[in-house]
Amino acid sequence: MDHSVVAKDIAYSYTEHRAVDDISFHIDEGEVLGLLGPNGAGKTTTLKMLIGLLLPQAGSISILDMDMAHDREKIQSLIGVCFEEKNLYDEMSAAANLNFFASLFGSKHIDADRLLEKMGLPPDRKDNVANFSKGMKQRLMIARALVNHPRVLFLDEPTDGLDPVSAETIRRVITEEKELGATVFLTTHDMMEADRLSDRVGFMNEGKIVALDTPDNLKHQYGKRVLKVRYRSGEKITERELSLEDPQTGSEVDRILAQHDVRDMHTEEATLEDVFIHFTGRKLEE
Repeated sequence: MDHSVVAKDIAYSYTEHRAVDDISFHIDEGEVLGLLGPNGAGKTTTLKMLIGLLLPQAGSISILDMDMAHDREKIQSLIGVCFEEKNLYDEMSAAANLNFFASLFGSKHIDADRLLEKMGLPPDRKDNVANFSKGMKQRLMIARALVNHPRVLFLDEPTDGLDPVSAETIRRVITEEKELGATVFLTTHDMMEADRLSDRVGFMNEGKIVALDTPDNLKHQYGKRVLKVRYRSGEKITERELSLEDPQTGSEVDRILAQHDVRDMHTEEATLEDVFIHFTGRKLEE
């Protein structure tokens, strides 16, 4: 399979702070790669290098078999970008925003109505974007990132702080774009979102990628699978957590069932949060 994105030993520092510390990875054509990490981990700096806003101080980046250092303008014409920070033209309508942005790519005729409908926005709405909610503005940002039919899509925290409807719309569109063959690079601190959308996920911490694999592989290798049992023990309710990897769990469950009034029992699968804690010793939001 062809690599749409290749980052090799890239690094970037702000004064004495090494924001990105010699990391390497690739993204295959039609793949979604989620990059997870807390604020300050280096995710946004990595994204800025991938789209050419910053050039790596070390290492190299190739997008669609072109070198970012030499073909930046051509690469930027073939990619779509959506940052967490909104930079729409508030005094223009949604359609006018899309048409203006398309003109920067030399496209005079785009189907703005189709893009707005795709993002669940009313195409006949004529008022200024200043009147839009946060969720509507973010959906418009995604629509704007799609005006040039990008082969690679870079999304920075695309659903952060959004209402459920807006967030679900954006997740659906990411999946649709992948099915159409687009490559997607997604930064997020939402573990469940990354698990759901990503073919592979990378964990970034203090400028380094500390793990990179499929969600299933990471959860199987580093997560914990447990059985939780709640039962009455005398006058109180006791809750036990038993490892599904422990060969003695079966006999312990039999003993509990025989001796106690079991109220409920369920398995709890490993999560990407467990994996993150394994590598960093802390929760993502800390």
